[in-house]
Amino acid sequence: MRIPNHIGIIPDGNRRWALSNGLTKDKGYALGINPGLLLFKQCEKYGIKEITFYGFTVDNTKRPAVQKEAFINACIKSVKILSKENSELLVIGNTNSPSFPKELLPFTNRKTFGHGGTKVNFLVNYGWEWDLNLLKDSDKTKKNIVNNIRSNDISRIDLIIRWGGRRRLSGFLPVQSVYSDFYVIDNFWPDYRPEDLDEALNWYNTQDITLGG
Repeated sequence: MRIPNHIGIIPDGNRRWALSNGLTKDKGYALGINPGLLLFKQCEKYGIKEITFYGFTVDNTKRPAVQKEAFINACIKSVKILSKENSELLVIGNTNSPSFPKELLPFTNRKTFGHGGTKVNFLVNYGWEWDLNLLKDSDKTKKNIVNNIRSNDISRIDLIIRWGGRRRLSGFLPVQSVYSDFYVIDNFWPDYRPEDLDEALNWYNTQDITLGG
């Protein structure tokens, strides 16, 4: 079976899960923390070398304050939990914004925990326009686009999996995802099952990967 080197995770549906279970929208984010750990361990077992989790975007910070606080706290807890695993952690996002949690500043340079082995990237207060860091026309000769993007330590993504049924990338790493296969799961992220990843990998195994060739 052909296993992707790098998978991107869009863990959507937390608010809809909360509402469907009689809770307020903000309560859904904390229920998405444990699924992230379960998925990490599953990827580690399968030999997947790199995982990128979509934490929250610059646009997400426009949500009500109680929701904003909830998803920021969920990201902080998720990163700290994985720092207790064999991982190589990196948090990517706009650190100049007050919406970037100061608790995650130490992770903005990749750090190895335990024995290392699996690269894990978190997009926190991330925006694709911020990532591309587009230069003025007069400055474009100074750098090429690959070196200029702020997420240049993140490799090309082979497979992106999105929970929650939405069929859009929502600005997820536009350079690294240019040739990614895209698999959608209708279940909400807090209802994560190991079968979700297995089914996505089985589907990926059937795809004809040409990278344009």
